[in-house]
Amino acid sequence: MKLIKSIRTAAAALAVLAVAAGGTVAGEFPERTIELIHPWGPGNAMSVSQIIAKAMGDELGVDMPVISTPGAAGTKGQITAMSRPADGYTIFDGYVAPLVLQPVLGNADWVYSDFKPLHAAVSNAFSIGGRTEETRWSSFEEMMAYGKAHPGELRYSSGSRNNLPHMVIAKVLQSYGVVAQNIPYSQDGNAVKDLKSGVLDFSFINVGNYIQDKKAFNIMLVLSELPGAKASYDGAPSIADLDIDLGLSGLAPMGWTWWIVNKDTPDDVIGRLRTAMTAAMKRPEVRSAIEKVGFVPLDWDHTKYDEIVGPVADQLGAMGNALKWEEEELKKLN
Repeated sequence: MKLIKSIRTAAAALAVLAVAAGGTVAGEFPERTIELIHPWGPGNAMSVSQIIAKAMGDELGVDMPVISTPGAAGTKGQITAMSRPADGYTIFDGYVAPLVLQPVLGNADWVYSDFKPLHAAVSNAFSIGGRTEETRWSSFEEMMAYGKAHPGELRYSSGSRNNLPHMVIAKVLQSYGVVAQNIPYSQDGNAVKDLKSGVLDFSFINVGNYIQDKKAFNIMLVLSELPGAKASYDGAPSIADLDIDLGLSGLAPMGWTWWIVNKDTPDDVIGRLRTAMTAAMKRPEVRSAIEKVGFVPLDWDHTKYDEIVGPVADQLGAMGNALKWEEEELKKLN
């Protein structure tokens, strides 16, 4: 009996030491690796998620690999994450496309409120860019005046058609009553080449394109009202600087991600994950690394999820209507 008591005492002492050292005790979450399911292939978005996951894993004392699961406009990754047990060992990298946009388009049978939020992660703003040697206009509003006077003449690209950048740009053009032709490209690089050569009048420019070759573009409008987004494009004009209300606000006109888990995940596990992610997002080195690639770290915790994400769906619906408007107006000109 004395031997058993001694063993128990020693085990209890080791447990206390483990907790003091930041380790985990058997039965305490997490006991093993936590996976973050990322809905896209390798790139800036994935590297940013890896930065946050590494810091969050440090907070939890476990590894947190980011698992790239691209396909079906992001919904493959979402479905993969949803198929996993609701035990906290799978986190969804909830990008706007699979989380909100695809349900709005009728391509997914879930809504954002079907999940439990941990914390907002990052946003990456889009921009409208032109050639640096353009002589017909020097600002976005001057280009809009030109487009109004020359219906259907302006040519632009959002990459592929009917994606989020196309929806945002179409909403902006509709607000100004400007009809322009969207030219689809399978690769952003080809659109950039045609912009530089004059085949396109303006184009969607993502922050990665801009950072790689800042001197190549005249960023006429940053499609976000967030100060951090404007800073990513070195202070270029943003929608917050316009005199016209575009009906775009918050996270709606940009790319963003909010980390979420299955709604049936135990509350104590969710609480542990929320605490760890909140701490990770506050780390100066994490914020600096995110900003270095042009993304903006977001400070909203789980209590702001409905307030911030909820309005996005309604605005995306209005952007979808702008796509239809653009198509109908172009038909009238042909």
